[in-house]
Amino acid sequence: MGNRGIYVETTIAAPMERVWALTQVPDEHVRWDLRFTRIIPTTPTASGATRFTYTRRTPLRTVAGDGVSIGETTRPDGTRTSALRFSTDDRLSPIRSGRGYWRYVPDGGAVRFVTGYDYAPGWGPVLDRIARPALGWATAWSFDRLRIWAERDEPPERWPLRSVAWFWRPERPRASRCRRAPAHGRRRDDHLRDAPATLATLPAPEGPR
Repeated sequence: MGNRGIYVETTIAAPMERVWALTQVPDEHVRWDLRFTRIIPTTPTASGATRFTYTRRTPLRTVAGDGVSIGETTRPDGTRTSALRFSTDDRLSPIRSGRGYWRYVPDGGAVRFVTGYDYAPGWGPVLDRIARPALGWATAWSFDRLRIWAERDEPPERWPLRSVAWFWRPERPRASRCRRAPAHGRRRDDHLRDAPATLATLPAPEGPR
């Protein structure tokens, strides 16, 4: 990890509280985020973080793992953050362990929603050349599906993954609407340099359930 992190940014024309709820409530989160099928909070930590288990179901296999996250809603600059660590021991998962953050930045009547994350590949460096771009695309596509939900109140289920091929529907979610690198930055970079300080305080994802 270090120089090939994933960065995605979009601007959502919706109130901060709505964007926060759609991203922080587990049952809402899994509705728009292609990377997760189920998230179940388990036990809190002494520092106020929340442990959880997650699954990603595919036609061939269901990958399960553990995570821990912590959110900030009252920062001096008006932004909010959510930091995360996660891991799985499933040998068929493209991700072995990772960490990242979400940042919510007020932008007039909108919210600039940003993520930066990186991970240790589960398939080795060669196959990760395929997996990493796919994960970046899935993150960006999911962010645009979230934007559509927050702005137009269209349920994510209206836009299943197969809608990628609905070329006759220009209003469909599109990964290309999202920024894939910071302003004046590069796509391939250490995108955890701007992570909130809370990320460094998180314990290992595995713990009592």
